[in-house]
Amino acid sequence: MNSSEVTDRTLVLRAQSGERAAFGELVTRYMQRSYYTALGLVGNHDDALDLSQEAFARAFRARATIDAERPFFPWLYQIIRRLCFNHTRDQRSRRQKLEKAGSWLADTTMGVQPLSPEKALERAELRDRVAAAIERLAEREREALVLREFEGLRYREIAELLGIPIGTVMSRLYRARRSLAREIETAWARPDRREARDDG
Repeated sequence: MNSSEVTDRTLVLRAQSGERAAFGELVTRYMQRSYYTALGLVGNHDDALDLSQEAFARAFRARATIDAERPFFPWLYQIIRRLCFNHTRDQRSRRQKLEKAGSWLADTTMGVQPLSPEKALERAELRDRVAAAIERLAEREREALVLREFEGLRYREIAELLGIPIGTVMSRLYRARRSLAREIETAWARPDRREARDDG
């Protein structure tokens, strides 16, 4: 049987019986997703790599507690989020850790085509504002934004993953997006930005 056809349930049961290779297959399956989840929460490549690897190490040590009848990644996600939130709280400078997330969001709002020096400056300013706005979000709101925008999960999937009602997911996303939209609107409403666009 092809390894891709083996279910997570089978791999979990094998891992629990002492088969290290089975847990290694789970790592292979979810390594990339775990990394990008951590990257969305901490905003830094090196930290995301370390934290996602640590999550798998902890998952392996706690493999006996995995419920094989339930999906594996939601269980792993709880480990990832605890590690990431603890890491974020321990950092003195969170702004630098969110630069990548701010850059990503600025690219989605302004495009990725080659820019003139003036447009490049505008994007840099917007990226800084967005990064600062993401930094100011409450952890729960930032988490919901990451799961929706980075992971591409649906509202129901986010609700199941976090163990909260769909309405709560929607309200957290609404507050997060509203905060970011205010930052963008403020940036473009500045007199010097309006004058620059009018001159152009």
